[in-house]
Formats: sequence, structure tokens, C-alpha cells
Amino acid sequence: MAQAGVKHDYHLVNPSPWPLLASLGATIMAVGLVTWWKGLFGLPAGTWWLFAAGFVLIMLVATAWWIDVTKEANAGDHTPVVSIGLRYGMILFIASEVMFFVAWFWIFFEMALFHEHRTLSSIEEVRQAWATWPPAGIETVPAWNLPLVNTLTLLLSGTTVTWAHHALQQGDRKGAQYALILTVILGVIFSLVQFYEYHHILSHEYFFSENAMNSGLYGSSFFMATGFHGFHVLVGTIFLLICLMRLMRGGFTPEKHFGFEAAAWYWHFVDVVWLFLFAFIYVVFGGAGGH
Repeated sequence: MAQAGVKHDYHLVNPSPWPLLASLGATIMAVGLVTWWKGLFGLPAGTWWLFAAGFVLIMLVATAWWIDVTKEANAGDHTPVVSIGLRYGMILFIASEVMFFVAWFWIFFEMALFHEHRTLSSIEEVRQAWATWPPAGIETVPAWNLPLVNTLTLLLSGTTVTWAHHALQQGDRKGAQYALILTVILGVIFSLVQFYEYHHILSHEYFFSENAMNSGLYGSSFFMATGFHGFHVLVGTIFLLICLMRLMRGGFTPEKHFGFEAAAWYWHFVDVVWLFLFAFIYVVFGGAGGH
């Protein structure tokens, strides 16, 4: 145990600057994002360096914090009781992330399922705008092209991360490394395909055409749901990349590898959310009408 004379199973964390610095970095990054897009505090729109400074601070703090947690684990501070607490914490974190996606699905479903109720309006423009979903004039993304490619990519990545976990449990470190490398590559492929899809949508003005009614509502709900998921894929890819680096440096054992296990849980969560996004936003409610 790192703490001499400890007579209980809990780990009392030493005073750390990382929570405060992480909050500071997040604040700078949020303010910087607003400044970058809209301008703030006398700085013109397009001023990106404030956002970059916050992002760099977050990355530095995250790296230092992860190193500290790894040292605590290696020192024996993560007792069985502490390990259970870490698992509960990860489960609650994923549950909170689920609630975020519930919000995005909720607004999309509300507009897709109940748009006809707005046609009862006495205003002719409102009745026309809500007559169909997607709104008239919007060209939707074909579900069976790039979205299907990304669906297959994530499903395959779920298989490889499970392979890595099983290999690590069996003591096959080489197999776990190969599987994790494949998982990270698949995560990068997903992000690149989604970036190309977004570029294609925006360059052709599929969602924000001047002739499309309520195009802003459809486009905003689409980009919030799929973009928020894309951000989670990026975070999950970094999470797995850190685990790969730890594994290659001799970290993790068949008995103790919760850092990787948490990353695998997170990745499976990302997979499941995408299946719902693909099924409902692209297939069920994404292509009916509106062309």
C-alpha cells in the first residue's frame, strides 16, 4: 500500500491539482469555442488560439492525471473495494452518457412522429413546413452507402475489442496488442468516413438549402445526434490507444486490467448507440419523403 499504516480497504487520494486545472481548461476551451465561432471579449470571430490553449491544457492534465492513477494502481492502492467503486463509477458515467443521447433521440422522434400535429396550425407556411418528415426540399443521406460502411466498421471493431479483452484474460499479450491495433484503426476509419460524409452534406447543402422548409431543425437534430456520437468515437479511440500504449509498455495483467475493461465497456456503448442512430435516423425516419 502506498499509504503507510492504513487499516482500511479504501484509498484516500492525495491532494491533487488536476481537478481544478481540468475545470480551468474546460472553461477556457468552451469560451474559446464561442470566440472562435462568434467572437467574444472584443476578439473577432475566427480567433481560434483560445480554444487551442484550453484543449492543450485539457490534454496535458488528462495525461498527468492518468499517469497518477496508473501509479496508484501499481502501488496497490486499488484494493477490491476501490475496484468495485471504479466499476460503479464507470457504469454511472456511461448511464449519464446514455441520457445525453436520449435527449437527441427525443427531439428527432418528436419531430418525426408528431410533425403532422403542427399541420393543424392556422398559418399556411407552418402547415406546409410540417407536412412531411424529413421536411420538403431536403435531400437525405442514403442509409445504405457511407452509413452502412460505418455500421459494419463499428460492428467489426466491437468484435476486435472483445478479442483483445479475451486474449488479455488468457495471458496472450501479443494477441491483445494485435486486436487493439485493429480496433484503433477501425475507430480512425469511422471518424474519417464520417468527416467525408459531413463534408459532402455541407458542400452540397443537402440539409440547409434555401428551398427546404425547416431545414435548420432537421440539420441541427441530425448533426447533434450523429456528431455527438462521432465525438464519442474519437474519445473512445483515444481511450483505446492509451490502453494499447500501456499494454505495449508491460501494463495490465490477466487479473488486473480494469483500465482496458472500462475502455471496452465504453466502446461497446458507442457501438450500441450507433446501431440505434443508423436504424432510426438514417433508415426509419431519414428517408421517408423530403426528397
